[in-house]
Amino acid sequence: MRLGLALGYWGRGPSASHLPLAREAERLGYDSVWTAESWGSDAFTPLTWIAAHTSRIRLGTAVAQMAARSPTTTAMHALTLDHLSGGRMMLGLGLSGPQVVEGWYGRPFPKSPLTATREYVDVVRQVLRREGPVELDGRFHSLPYRGPDATGLGKPLKAITHPLRPGTLPVLLGAEGPKNVAQTTRIADGWLPLYWSPTRPEAYALPEVLPEGFLVAPMAQVRVCDDVAEGLLPVKTMLGFYIGGMGHATRNFHADLMARMGYEEAARRIQDLFLAGRREEAVLAVPDAFADEISLVGPRERIAERLELWRKGPVTDLLALAPDEESLRVLAELNT
Repeated sequence: MRLGLALGYWGRGPSASHLPLAREAERLGYDSVWTAESWGSDAFTPLTWIAAHTSRIRLGTAVAQMAARSPTTTAMHALTLDHLSGGRMMLGLGLSGPQVVEGWYGRPFPKSPLTATREYVDVVRQVLRREGPVELDGRFHSLPYRGPDATGLGKPLKAITHPLRPGTLPVLLGAEGPKNVAQTTRIADGWLPLYWSPTRPEAYALPEVLPEGFLVAPMAQVRVCDDVAEGLLPVKTMLGFYIGGMGHATRNFHADLMARMGYEEAARRIQDLFLAGRREEAVLAVPDAFADEISLVGPRERIAERLELWRKGPVTDLLALAPDEESLRVLAELNT
C-alpha cells in the first residue's frame, strides 16, 4: 500500500505548512501529494507550486470539480502540469453536488450525473490521447457546440501541445453512490473515496474483481496523539461540515453515504443541527465510532494495529490528511 499526502484546500488563505509537509513527504518516500478545491482556492495552482519545489513525488487533484471547467480546459491543466513536472500528474475529478454546482458555479446540476461524468471523462481522454480532433455529440458536453444559439462555425480541434504521456496520464474519480462507483471502475484508472471504512467494504458496492492496475485511494485523517477522543475532534469537525453543510437537507451525498454505512439516524441528526445553525452541536453529534473507523488516530501502537485493516482490503494508496510532520513520519515507518 503506497502512501500519499492529502493537503485539501485552503481555508482563509494559504497554509504555511503545506509546502514543508509536501517536501517532507517526498523525503520520507511518500508516493504522491494531493490538493483539492471547494469554493475558494483552486486545485491546480497550489499543485503547480508544489511541483516546482519537489522532484519525485507524484501530483494529484483530489478532487478538481468538473463544473468549474469545461472538460477540454481541465485536460489542458493536466497536460500542462504533466509537462512542467516531468510526468508526475494524476487527474482526480469530482462532480460535486447541486449546492456547489448551481450555487457557486452557476450551472445546472445534471439530471443524469452518470452520463455527465462519462461524457466529461471521454472528452478529457480524447485531449490527452491526441489521436485526432476532439468530437462528442453528448447530452451535456457537445464538441463542437451545437446548441440552439450556436453560430455553426465551430470545428473539431486537436490539442496544439503534444501530451508527454499520450493516453496514459491517470484519471481518477471521486464517487460515492453505488452506481457511480461501478461506473468509475469501468471508465477511470482509479477511485477516490471520501470516507473509507476497512470494516464496511460492502457500503460502497465496489466490485470484487477490479481492472488490473486500478487505484483505490481513500483519504484518512492521521494524527499521532495520546488522547484518542481529542485526536478525533478534527475528524468530527470535518464530518459535521460535510454531513451537515455540504448539500441540501433533501440531497446530500455525504449524508447518504454515512447512512449506508450504518449511521443513518446520526447523519440526519447532524444535518438537522447544522442547518439550524447549531454547528458545535452538529460536530459533537458525530459518533466517535464513525470518526474513528475512517481515520487513523491515537498512539503509535494503536495506529499500527489499525493500519493492518487498511492493508487487507483493496486500498492501493492511503492518502493521509496529516496535520504534522511527526504523524507523517510515524505512518511512513509503520508502512514499511
